[in-house]
Amino acid sequence: MTTYTENYRQRFFIDGSVVRGDVVRLTDAYQTVIAQKAYPAAIKALLGEMLVSASLLIGTLKIDGKLSIQLQSSDDTAKLNWAMAECDHTGAVRALAGFNADGDDNQALWASLSTSNQAFAELGAGVLFISIHPDKGEAYQGIVERVSDNLGECLAHYQKQSAQIPTIIKLATNDETAGGVLVQLLPQSDADKENDPDLWDRLTVLTNTLKADEITDLPADEILYRLYHEEEVVLPESVPLHFACTCSAEKSQGAIMQLGLEDAKQLVAAHGGALVMDCGFCGKEYHFDDQAVDALFGVDVQTGQA
Repeated sequence: MTTYTENYRQRFFIDGSVVRGDVVRLTDAYQTVIAQKAYPAAIKALLGEMLVSASLLIGTLKIDGKLSIQLQSSDDTAKLNWAMAECDHTGAVRALAGFNADGDDNQALWASLSTSNQAFAELGAGVLFISIHPDKGEAYQGIVERVSDNLGECLAHYQKQSAQIPTIIKLATNDETAGGVLVQLLPQSDADKENDPDLWDRLTVLTNTLKADEITDLPADEILYRLYHEEEVVLPESVPLHFACTCSAEKSQGAIMQLGLEDAKQLVAAHGGALVMDCGFCGKEYHFDDQAVDALFGVDVQTGQA
């Protein structure tokens, strides 16, 4: 039996066919993400599924760069304003969401919801899209049709429509873990079709037997054995995943510089002489007082001139 870390992506192939897939499991990386804000249970579940989905989908690409999945509401009355999750080619993941929990009614609403589908529905008239940012080359963004409030179904539909690749995506979360399975049928030759004409139908039926607690509780090799023990499943080395944030002091300084000296000084004054910029992804704080702002703009502390 394979020994896995707590956060990984396991590629698999059905030998002698053009079927490929991945299994993703996130534990402490998922916990790090949902610990950053007082997220309701439904949003925690949705963020977990988005993290897993980004980790699954980037595994289908041959790029150095990152892939993000984003939800953006266009409805002023929506309770879920936006959410995003990303994974890069090194296996670094992060995610964040904005939601409306002001007032007793909104708090009661979120307290009554528990599933990712319910959180997705609270986006209202929003859009789901995928962004791909290669380290070299042009970025790409694709709009994902909301065929349902199930994230996996929407993303599988997108893969089939945009890339013409039949895809199954199963996602699940619990209080500790987020996980998922992706299975794809790559283009078949005539010989492939003749050799095993009911391959995809058979794998679809088998994959649809997968239960949520199996996705979250079982290691990848056991999941794959339970599903496809009559197939020849090939498992390459798994890829470790981990939480990582791209925030930095330099980026915070750049944001201050964009304000201009006068506006930056006014903002510091409005915050009692100490402006704190905190990262929503990791919680790290960057502090700026008058002296720090002066130093950024090259102001001489004696003359007050740049």
